[in-house]
Amino acid sequence: MKLELALVAWAVALAFAQMLIAASAATLHVGLPMLAGNRDDMPPRTGWAGREQRAHLNMLESRVLFAALVLVGKTNAMTALGAQLFFWARLAYALVYLAGVPWVRTGVWLVSIIGLILIFAQLL
Repeated sequence: MKLELALVAWAVALAFAQMLIAASAATLHVGLPMLAGNRDDMPPRTGWAGREQRAHLNMLESRVLFAALVLVGKTNAMTALGAQLFFWARLAYALVYLAGVPWVRTGVWLVSIIGLILIFAQLL
């Protein structure tokens, strides 16, 4: 399997882990009865529970772009570098966002975007 495709699979695993953490955080924050219900009038998640929810949603948005670029199929040293930058930056982003470090979070997000740009540039 090409490195870029393997990293797409690992990005799915990362998103899944974030989903489990976000669900656990929501359970602790609002309680299982609220989550098991229709979620009408659900209070907003705050603190680390809110940060994890936002980090997970951001990963879902970014992962779609990453997968689309990789699935085009072009593979070379630059696409491999871009895929690695994207994946490792997204892992760092998840950890830094959960910890609540704002400027570092923005920096690692930017690194992940640079990874996407590197892949996209090879498709032109």
